Amino acid sequence: MNYPPLIEGRLLRRYKRFLADVETAEGGCLTVHCPNTGSMKNCAAPGSRVWYWDSGNSQRKYPHTWELVETTLDEGGGGSIAGLAGVNTARPNHLAREAIESGCLVELQGYSEILREVAYGKERSRIDLLLRASDRADCYVEVKSVTLAVGSGVGLFPDSVSARGAKHLRELMAVVKAGYRGVLLYVVPHTAIERVAPAHEIDPEYAATLRQALACGVEVIAYGANISLDAITLERRLMFSDDVRVFDKRESI
Repeated sequence: MNYPPLIEGRLLRRYKRFLADVETAEGGCLTVHCPNTGSMKNCAAPGSRVWYWDSGNSQRKYPHTWELVETTLDEGGGGSIAGLAGVNTARPNHLAREAIESGCLVELQGYSEILREVAYGKERSRIDLLLRASDRADCYVEVKSVTLAVGSGVGLFPDSVSARGAKHLRELMAVVKAGYRGVLLYVVPHTAIERVAPAHEIDPEYAATLRQALACGVEVIAYGANISLDAITLERRLMFSDDVRVFDKRESI
């Protein structure tokens, strides 16, 4: 997926969920649209380098959109680690579809049809991607974006309490019990993340529901993105564990 031409700035603050003030290269202050409903923990530090783009649409109240941030995480005695993170939560579903169609996402190959935002489930959800083929059961794919890096290559989800995330896990469990394939796909648009786990300390209910989903047969897949100032693509399978403590050291959030 190619980006529109990106413009560099410095983050002054993110506020009201969908707004951010950015210092431009000329030293001015520009209010941009922030396309992210999460807490953006560790991705919205004032002073961070950010990149945004101009829609050129004068009818938009805020014609500029925040796309990338350079994150820096203090590793204590190990110094610091930097990474590029994609903060636009409209991107992961498109990235997942591109990776399926290109053959990169090997675990989801063999389907002839990809449908988006199909209504399903007792809790009135919409599945991100529904994969179909004549010779196999339907595959329901729920896509989640992971941008909370906590050190040593570990990324956690969610970055704030997510009742919606737990709801989607329950829906996937019901899908599996009905004889279909249920997949939770963590898309990781953060170059410093190599391993993914649930954020137990942030949302213990989500973590517990995820364990139930795994026991029920829901598959969990994590893929990392290659990010430049020109494009973003999913490229590599990442390690996943339902308990962050299995990784080399316990991370504090």
